[in-house]
Amino acid sequence: MIYADYNGSAPLCPDVREHVIKRMQDGPFANPNAIHHLGSKVLMAMENSRSVCAKVLGADFKQVIFNSGATEGITQAFFSILHKNTKKKIIISGIEHSAVVNCAKYYMLDHGHEMVVLKTKEDGIIDLDDLKDHLDDDTAMVAVMAANNETGIIQPYKEIAELCNNEDVPFLCDTTQFIGKTLFDFKHSGVDYAVMSGHKIGAMTGTGILLAKDPTTVKELVIGGGQENGKRGGTQNYLGYETLAVALHYFETHLDRLENLNTKRLEFESKIKEKFPEVVIVGENSPRLSSTTYIALPGVHGQAVQIELESKGIYVTTSSACSDNEPVTSKVLKAMNVSDDVGRGVVRISLGLCSDPEFYTEMTTSLISIYEKLSKIKSY
Repeated sequence: MIYADYNGSAPLCPDVREHVIKRMQDGPFANPNAIHHLGSKVLMAMENSRSVCAKVLGADFKQVIFNSGATEGITQAFFSILHKNTKKKIIISGIEHSAVVNCAKYYMLDHGHEMVVLKTKEDGIIDLDDLKDHLDDDTAMVAVMAANNETGIIQPYKEIAELCNNEDVPFLCDTTQFIGKTLFDFKHSGVDYAVMSGHKIGAMTGTGILLAKDPTTVKELVIGGGQENGKRGGTQNYLGYETLAVALHYFETHLDRLENLNTKRLEFESKIKEKFPEVVIVGENSPRLSSTTYIALPGVHGQAVQIELESKGIYVTTSSACSDNEPVTSKVLKAMNVSDDVGRGVVRISLGLCSDPEFYTEMTTSLISIYEKLSKIKSY
């Protein structure tokens, strides 16, 4: 079996699996807010994990707020920025995850904010000049992701941060697909708020981090008993948070695997295009994550390719998991002006640090065979 949907959700990385098994066997288990010895041990392990996460992510200890994942972090960042904010303009890009889009729509429809969607160029990069034109005294916030979950295309997030900082506009950067797949230094990014989900990097599902440049600006969504320095109430998922540290440490100590993965990915793409010159690799000439290929053979339906690959034990998606059941061109590709004959044919192949780079060899043979078969009976 080849699992190639890491952008959707990654399996537990080996070190995380070992850590969880050991902790389940040895403990301790206790409320980290209790003052007895076992509670103190659990709290110490959780705070040590926060230190590891802060180090790997280039953040200060107090800037790391543990939560359930990126969607919660995005929601809390929106709330923190827009609560009682007299400024009305929210600027997002046309390639944002639905967690960002739906937050912006909520504040637009229920609180009278204005939502501006930035132009995306055909290379998948947002138009910085368009951003400059829209930044003004009424801009409440900007939300643009660091790397797209479908295409793997990396956005100029540092340049965006600089533009926002110069105008004193808070910048929320969705780094969910970025962290754990390439280096990220929060302090040097200029970003005000960044988010991540554990299940994207091989940690436990239901864990994540909100990074806040100034933690005092973060307003709690869950009031509770003052956990997470008053920023997120409720007993902490301490074992889950420990796995975040383990997974991020694994990433930091296995960076060479990203280079190997990138080399094999480029070879894979080259061989497919050599066999089928009409194949489209979305964002081929743009900066991309080393782990993602978004590929289509015009006229061949992506879901048909997905089904054929699965019959060979290779698991991919047709776009993001949120739209996998919809046989239409995704909003991300529409923002890039990708035609429907390509948009309906894409499959997303995404691996991770724990993947064997040699998987690309088997996927090359399989995809060529499938394209040869399906191109004779084109779907549309």
